[in-house]
Amino acid sequence: MYFAALLARTEDGWEASDTELDNVETLADLADLAREVAVDDDTVVALIEQEDAWFGVIRVDGEDDPRVFLSNAAVAARSSYGAMLTDELLGREDDDGEDLDSLNLDGTEDGEPETDDADDNDTLNAVNGSEGPAVPHGPLGDAKLLADLGIGEKELLAFEGDALGEIADALGCTDRLEAVR
Repeated sequence: MYFAALLARTEDGWEASDTELDNVETLADLADLAREVAVDDDTVVALIEQEDAWFGVIRVDGEDDPRVFLSNAAVAARSSYGAMLTDELLGREDDDGEDLDSLNLDGTEDGEPETDDADDNDTLNAVNGSEGPAVPHGPLGDAKLLADLGIGEKELLAFEGDALGEIADALGCTDRLEAVR
């Protein structure tokens, strides 16, 4: 089971709303949904979790491209919304979107061999039904996307269990998130 919420920053703090992801098929759809609740093109943070197995944070600032972080890409890739976000981060989108293949998401330099177990990567690619960059075991995306809001990379990477609650606590809107849970 998924839980998804949108946190929109306002002059008076954060406003939370739960959201249905039924019509969300791409990261662009999710970004559009976030922009609909934005106040004066201010920051909106979309939070998604699946039963404490993985969580995702999607940050939308006005018309800028959304920034995404997944707590565990390999686990997320086994679920529909997690797979959508993982595929977007790894440049597997089917549309004419920006080419993300040039991003250094796995920490290797171009031309340097990866050290992941090839069998695991083949299995993950088979599960996802796609070719391309292997899905890493562990975090994927921009772990610094909330740094200016008081949640640094180390903190975001350390969240476990009720990660969305910890994020809301750090942003000062725990009561608002809990009201929509």
